[in-house]
Amino acid sequence: MEAVWSGTWVADRLGVSLREAGAPGSPRLAELLGLALRRNPKRAHLLVSQVLGKHVPQSPATVYAAGHGLGERVRALLGADGAARAVVLGYAETATGLGHCVADGLGAAPYLHSTRRPVPGVEPAGGFEEAHSHATSHLLLPEDPELLAGSGPLVLVDDEFSTGNTVLNTIRDLHARHPRAHYVVVALADMRSPADRDRLTAFAAEIGARVDLIALASGTVTLPEGVLAKGQALVEEYEARAAAEGGPTRPHRQAGGAAPGDGPPPVTRVDLAWPAALPDGGRHGFTPAHRTALDQALPAMAARLGAALGDDPGRVLVLGNEELMYAPLRLAKALEEAGAAREVRFSTTTRSPVLAVDDPGYAIRSRLVFPAHDAPADGPGDRYAYNVAGAGFDAVVAVVDSAGDTPELHTGLLASLAPHTGRVLLAAVPSYVPDRQEHAPTMTEPTPGEPLREPVREPLRGPAFSSYAAEDVGWLLQDFSDVELEAPTEEREEAIQAGGAHYAESLPVEYQPSPQYQELYQSALTASAARIARAVGTVTETVLAERSPSPVLVSLARAGTPVGVLMRRWARARHGLDLPHYAVSIVRGRGIDANAVRWLAARHDPADVVFVDGWTGKGAITRELAAALAEYPGFNPEIVVLADPGSCVETYGTREDFLIPSACLNSTVSGLISRTVLRADLVGPADFHGAKFYRELAGADVSTAFVDTVAAHFDEVADAVDEEVKELLAADRTPTWEGWAAVERISEEYGIHDVNLVKPGVGETTRVLLRRVPWKILAQRGAGADLDHVRLLAEQRGVPVEEVDGLPYTCVGLIHPRFTRGATGADGKAVASK
Repeated sequence: MEAVWSGTWVADRLGVSLREAGAPGSPRLAELLGLALRRNPKRAHLLVSQVLGKHVPQSPATVYAAGHGLGERVRALLGADGAARAVVLGYAETATGLGHCVADGLGAAPYLHSTRRPVPGVEPAGGFEEAHSHATSHLLLPEDPELLAGSGPLVLVDDEFSTGNTVLNTIRDLHARHPRAHYVVVALADMRSPADRDRLTAFAAEIGARVDLIALASGTVTLPEGVLAKGQALVEEYEARAAAEGGPTRPHRQAGGAAPGDGPPPVTRVDLAWPAALPDGGRHGFTPAHRTALDQALPAMAARLGAALGDDPGRVLVLGNEELMYAPLRLAKALEEAGAAREVRFSTTTRSPVLAVDDPGYAIRSRLVFPAHDAPADGPGDRYAYNVAGAGFDAVVAVVDSAGDTPELHTGLLASLAPHTGRVLLAAVPSYVPDRQEHAPTMTEPTPGEPLREPVREPLRGPAFSSYAAEDVGWLLQDFSDVELEAPTEEREEAIQAGGAHYAESLPVEYQPSPQYQELYQSALTASAARIARAVGTVTETVLAERSPSPVLVSLARAGTPVGVLMRRWARARHGLDLPHYAVSIVRGRGIDANAVRWLAARHDPADVVFVDGWTGKGAITRELAAALAEYPGFNPEIVVLADPGSCVETYGTREDFLIPSACLNSTVSGLISRTVLRADLVGPADFHGAKFYRELAGADVSTAFVDTVAAHFDEVADAVDEEVKELLAADRTPTWEGWAAVERISEEYGIHDVNLVKPGVGETTRVLLRRVPWKILAQRGAGADLDHVRLLAEQRGVPVEEVDGLPYTCVGLIHPRFTRGATGADGKAVASK
């Protein structure tokens, strides 16, 4: 009986079809790809690879051969000399293992894959955005900073080449840093349209480089009219049906698996004896010497796994974890070659949500859902394992790196696997830590633990730097006031989204509020000053009760600095305390200023340091701080905030999403200080990050007036603060991260697919309107005066405001990843458009 194509179900219902365009003798698209559906406002269908080892369990020999064969074709294209000088770059998360296999087929080529896991102390060698990603931006974190600096061919590997946007972003970023003459793009399937092919050709001519493309198969996807709406309706229907039936994991007994209610089988931990100093993958680079070491160690590691599986383990699945694909693939292949099981299959967990339908003609038959277990930089969220439940595996070997070997792994992924297999084994590969002594970055922070090089800078203080009084705050920053850093907002947005710039490398032109907007600010301050004073008192008293009787306040410049000044004033007014207060820089994707942290550690007890910010949006900076401080023992990484509408922290003044007037303005309410700047040609290894002091805006400055206005209400709110703090100290304040979940949902529903472009809460929405190129504003239906300034700014910039129900925030700002410079608002500035 002929097997049913795993795209039949979608093709029959939506009319989607694959049209061949490959050379004679190449694999047919139907052999490589199935079809599935996902919740996506822009593209409902999903191409599911049968040979990638991600969504569909496959023979590890088949998975490896697909990538290795592509590498052999690249070697033939480049010739011996070109292959000897080539570097291979794979894309996270899907193509990390595929890129490794291509590098193996190419021969002696070093390999690096992009990552979405920032690593403190490792300077990015590049970065870029992926337009349809479910995750954060890609980072390039080679241990050897010269890895991508050569002039030899660069081979870029992805699983599917659909539009070419990701590859163009990558080449644009890297070519600007280190131009080269030849790029080779490698994919399992080339599904570009003729227009996309022409765009790549034009791009190659523009940069003056040769760009070749090699794929196993090529073609196009035919989409009939109305397919998007029909696909969305099908997703809604089947997700509702799955929810009513208890989920898409088919809970009845499967061959080789335990039935729910039998109790989960115990997890058997296997020590692989992974070789010391051998990287777990290509996150920081994987050299030919590493490949040789792995080849030599694999037989012994496979033997250890085989011994743990026993004499007759039946059907075995080796399950990798997101970016960790190559190590588990090679382990699975070694098991298969050794005949350690009747059948060995390989696949990997993923962060991409896809609809599961139990039908032979559908590519995703079942779905396991579990929480992330490796503290990802983009926050908590669900992860998935497809086609595992109901597949009849007698044993599943979960392979993770040690960073993901957490209690959440056992209560999440491993517990989800247990009902669907007879045995669960766990093998943890040590997460590789780069040797920064050997490859010290040239224009970044010193290695953690090293002393700060002379000259040791003292904090900048007003009135020489900032309009705050000298005792209010010391700025651990460099003064960049005389450096030209500003760029038009639309140009910055284009550069940031194109992957050619980081937002911290330039500054937006300072917004000059109109008289009408200034009146709104004053009205907002008058209306909310007492509420802010109460929140200031609540967070300060909570810190004094729980963190330290003599805390050192360290605000995150610049939104946190007015809050730090107010907390210091509360402590002085109510307790006679003269608390130290400093402001430091933290940059999303780059971490906290390490020199500032070391400066603090040399002068204060790290246990007394309390990091302060204005508010939480989705919690990205909360997680950034926690990750950055992991290398600096003694510091408490928990941030404290005035407002926590995202439920991201335990110490806060309020969890209401209301207008904090200091969010309405930029430098003129923050001591006339700009947002902080981190750029390699300005910030050296021993330097603090930088910022500008806008002395010329002194006539519009309200920084001290804001603090004085709020502080004038301290006495009247003192009793209410005392009662509120008593209740908080006895309450369960565990963060729920409900804001992050809402951001992920909004990102998908509005077709953005990048949580960094969703800015939740009044404060973050205001920032979007002042600094970025917004697409639209979502407002909670019926929101009142708290949004007057947002509505005014949106009107001035020609940005639509859409009232919606069920919004956990008062408002949310959306930045569309595909904005165009041709669309303009009422003030003539560019705005986003579809």
